[in-house]
Amino acid sequence: MSRLSPLASWYGRTLVLASLLGASTLATANEATIRKNLTERLPNLPKIEEVRPTPMRGLFEIRINESDILYTDAEGNYLIQGTLIDTRARTNLTEQRIEQLTAIAFSDLPLKDAFTTVRGNGQRKIAVFSDPNCGFCKRLERDLLKLNDVTVYTFLVAMLGPDSQVKSRNIWCAQDKAAAYNDWMLKGVNPASATCDTAALSRNLEFANKHRITGTPTSFLADGTRIVGADFQRIEQGLAATR
Repeated sequence: MSRLSPLASWYGRTLVLASLLGASTLATANEATIRKNLTERLPNLPKIEEVRPTPMRGLFEIRINESDILYTDAEGNYLIQGTLIDTRARTNLTEQRIEQLTAIAFSDLPLKDAFTTVRGNGQRKIAVFSDPNCGFCKRLERDLLKLNDVTVYTFLVAMLGPDSQVKSRNIWCAQDKAAAYNDWMLKGVNPASATCDTAALSRNLEFANKHRITGTPTSFLADGTRIVGADFQRIEQGLAATR
């Protein structure tokens, strides 16, 4: 078996290091150029918070408004709004990136402003932001019945108008919040009129606005993953990974 001499080995490592340093320097130079050109040419563009290369050669990701993603070339001559797909892995890279940026640590959720439904040992956890008049939320609730050994934290967010506010209040003020919610969502039984301190409902809306939860249902897994819509398959897969 042939072996490289110490000098050859050192030279090879030096070339690799130089290549990495060169790539890093180039990326930094590209970032400066992109920021300069886009800021000068598009003065109404929100502040560029991050520039980073994508897996596609010559294409750079631009992040604005915390989690909005755009793409550009190395000189900022073109701006692309759309989805980047890895055709080999068959994955949506834009979607993955947005999920990464919008994840919320479960420990950061204000669980005191939610009510819980426990099935089985309740070991697995999911938080769901739901509007009582949301059809997709009702569909998701039917699907969630298939889960066992799970604790579901439900945050009521009345996004769909005055009637949603009334139903949210009545559910939150019910003696058994989970029962009142499930009776309405699964059986169509209107929650009885009730009054109580509803500051939690206002805090839920404030939290949703702060964290850009703009539609229901929006769910969060224990690892912080955000799942938008009634995507039960993804929820089931995510919970299965936590067993």
